[in-house]
Amino acid sequence: MTYPNSGSGLRGWTLFLLMSLLVLLFATTTMLLHTELVEALRSAIRVTARTSFALFLLTFLASSLVTLVPTNGTKALLRERRFLGLAFAFSHLVHGILILTYAQLFPETFWAGRTPAANIPGSTGYLFILLLTITSFPVMVRLLGFRTWKWLHSTGTWVIAAIFCLSFYKRLPLHPWYLIGFSIMVSAIVLKLTAKTAIRARKSSQAGVL
Repeated sequence: MTYPNSGSGLRGWTLFLLMSLLVLLFATTTMLLHTELVEALRSAIRVTARTSFALFLLTFLASSLVTLVPTNGTKALLRERRFLGLAFAFSHLVHGILILTYAQLFPETFWAGRTPAANIPGSTGYLFILLLTITSFPVMVRLLGFRTWKWLHSTGTWVIAAIFCLSFYKRLPLHPWYLIGFSIMVSAIVLKLTAKTAIRARKSSQAGVL
């Protein structure tokens, strides 16, 4: 996550607020479309999973897109990466609240076929999301030091990417959407690795010229 310059328009905290309101709008609208609470919660959980996934992809690929396709659009995406990351954290907070509500109101349905071990990847993901959120402010860069901060955010985003992959993979037999999500996440990882390779090649080329 990077730190954007201040300015007017759809950026910074205005962008974060808009994304967060859209997440709440999608979740609320989805719940209102169902008369049964259990189905309303399930649908809202699925919707917020998708909004979280979309926001995470934008955050995860921002720097890679600038490396591979340096346009004004990708540069703006990178500039707003911190606030998109915070919007992702908010979306997943709503997602988590919905899951806890579902588990509390319908424990027999929630735990059917589920073991405590099945919650480990999700819990790990939430731990890293919390750490990344807390450290997404300039003061934390100064407190941690840039190298530690960069390592934490790089590690955290890769862990979350892996958890998304695992989550989609486990659900592949359930619905075609999960195959689409899995394919998108794998493609995003390939794109990320391609950008890293391009950066290393560029640095090696520059070193050779010098």
